[in-house]
Amino acid sequence: MNVGRQLDADSLGDHIDRLYRAAWGLCGSREEAEDLVQETFARVLRKPRILRSEDDIGYLLRALRNTYFSQRRAAARRPRTTALPDDLDFVDDRAATRPEARIESAELYGAISQLPDDFRDALLAVDVVGLSYREAARALRVREATITTRLHRARQRVARMLEGSSSLERG
Repeated sequence: MNVGRQLDADSLGDHIDRLYRAAWGLCGSREEAEDLVQETFARVLRKPRILRSEDDIGYLLRALRNTYFSQRRAAARRPRTTALPDDLDFVDDRAATRPEARIESAELYGAISQLPDDFRDALLAVDVVGLSYREAARALRVREATITTRLHRARQRVARMLEGSSSLERG
């Protein structure tokens, strides 16, 4: 019988970059991703969490995903407001050295956020967060072969979306 261990609150900062990238992929917006990571950490820290494995990032990824869907359900029940046009929003990718790289990052995360939930979750877990296929399967509670299939299809869809947006710019 696996007794478990308590999640170390001091180690949460070690995972912030990967969770932020996963959140950006979920939300499609840098600002919403920051809010999502903060809300996830706030929920996780409200009470002690007992983990059955040594996999903190897998647990945190599930918590992030659950927080995202909870917020989405709550937002669907609220009245809708009109957002500012997307062309007024600048993307700040601190790792980018060229301005066009920032735009490419925004397009990539935007494309990821448009994927169906199962595909997006697999892509975020493996390509954005950096989990192995086995870790992603455990975190998402599916078989490893399912991760492989979903990841392949997600990558194809993102590539098609990005090809479509670049052909629109040229044409």
